[in-house]
Amino acid sequence: MNIEEFRDYCQSFKGVQEKMPFLDVSDKYSRDVLCFYIGSKWFCFVNIEIFDFCCLKCAPDRNLELQASYMGIKPGWHMNKHHWISVYFNQDVSDRTIKELVQQSYDIVYKSLSKKEKELIGKYKVA
Repeated sequence: MNIEEFRDYCQSFKGVQEKMPFLDVSDKYSRDVLCFYIGSKWFCFVNIEIFDFCCLKCAPDRNLELQASYMGIKPGWHMNKHHWISVYFNQDVSDRTIKELVQQSYDIVYKSLSKKEKELIGKYKVA
């Protein structure tokens, strides 16, 4: 999977918006981070220049299990290690598994949104 395929997949979910919120920071790596949002919350981010890993929201009860099962899944970079994982591309995590984890991250974040935000998202057309 390349950055274009990954981006298209993340954007395929209902109501997803993308932003690059760190353009003003001094760290080049962080400036190149693209975040995918559902409502006001992000569910995934990835560096668009290096494309080495994505960071995803994860159910705490699966977090350690996934890290024990895959060399390419680590604690979330710059995020709460209990709720986020970093999933490295081109390691032992298949594209299919990455997509499943992105979907789960989207679902976890969507469920946490307010009723008002969910209603707004419901007005988006499905891609």
